[in-house]
Amino acid sequence: MPMFETIVYEKRDKIVYITLNRPEILNAVSDQVAEELGEAWFEFDADPEAHVAILKGNGRAFCSGADVRQRQLRPREELERFGGPGGGRSRGRGGSMLGSPVNWKPIIAAVHGYAYGYGASLSLMCDLVVAAEGTQFQYTEVRRGLMGASCWAHLWFMTGDRFANEMAITGRACSAEEALQHGLINRVVPQSKLVSTAEELAEEILKNPPLSIRSSVRIERWFGEELSRKAGLYQQSLKLHLTEDFHEGALAFMEKRQPVFHGR
Repeated sequence: MPMFETIVYEKRDKIVYITLNRPEILNAVSDQVAEELGEAWFEFDADPEAHVAILKGNGRAFCSGADVRQRQLRPREELERFGGPGGGRSRGRGGSMLGSPVNWKPIIAAVHGYAYGYGASLSLMCDLVVAAEGTQFQYTEVRRGLMGASCWAHLWFMTGDRFANEMAITGRACSAEEALQHGLINRVVPQSKLVSTAEELAEEILKNPPLSIRSSVRIERWFGEELSRKAGLYQQSLKLHLTEDFHEGALAFMEKRQPVFHGR
C-alpha cells in the first residue's frame, strides 16, 4: 500500500479510499498534495484488484482550494516557467485532474464543508458526486483573475444551462442543494450519511462488468476533457496568471482585505 504525507490511501476489497489530509488548513492543495494525488490516481488505475475509488477530505472541509501562499504567490519567473500557478511537475495535469488513465475506473467524490477553487475542480471532475447538506461549491479562480473560460466550459458540460454563465461570470458560491437542482452533482445527503451513500453507489457500480463501466467512464471523461481542452487553449494565450489583477487577488486574500482590480 502506498504511503503519502498529505493524503491517505486505503483499499478495502475492490474500493479505494483517497482522503485529502491537511485538515489544519482545510485541505488546501500545495505542490506536494497535487504530486501525491497524481501518484494516487496512478496507483488506483494500475491496481488490477481496485475497481472504484472514493475521494474525500479529512476535517471540516473537502478542500478549500489551492495553497495560495505557495501556488498563487510564486515568483513571476516560476509562473512564466510553469505556465500558471500549478507546479507543473505532477503526473496527470497537475495531479488534481484525472488525466489520461489506462483503465478508466470510476471515481466518486464525497464532498462536505467547502469545495472551493481547486477543490471544486477536483470534486466535480469525478464521475459521480455526493455532497453533504450545506456544502458550498465555488470556482474562486474567477474572482482571483483566473480560469473564467475553463470554469465555464466545465460547468456547461455538466449542466447545459445558463447556470454555467452565472457561476463563471459572477464567481459566486452555490450550495449543494442548488448544484443538485442544476445537475452538477448526484446526491445531497446528511453529513452522517456522506461516505455510506458514496459506498452504496460504489456497490451498485461493482455489480456490473468492469469493462462495460470503464467504457462509459472513458467516453464521458473524453467529452468533458475535450471541451475543457479547447477552453484551456483559448485561455492559455491570455496569460491571466501574469496579470496585475491575478497578483492583487492572491495578495488581498492573504492580507484578508478586499482586492482592487484595474483590468491589467
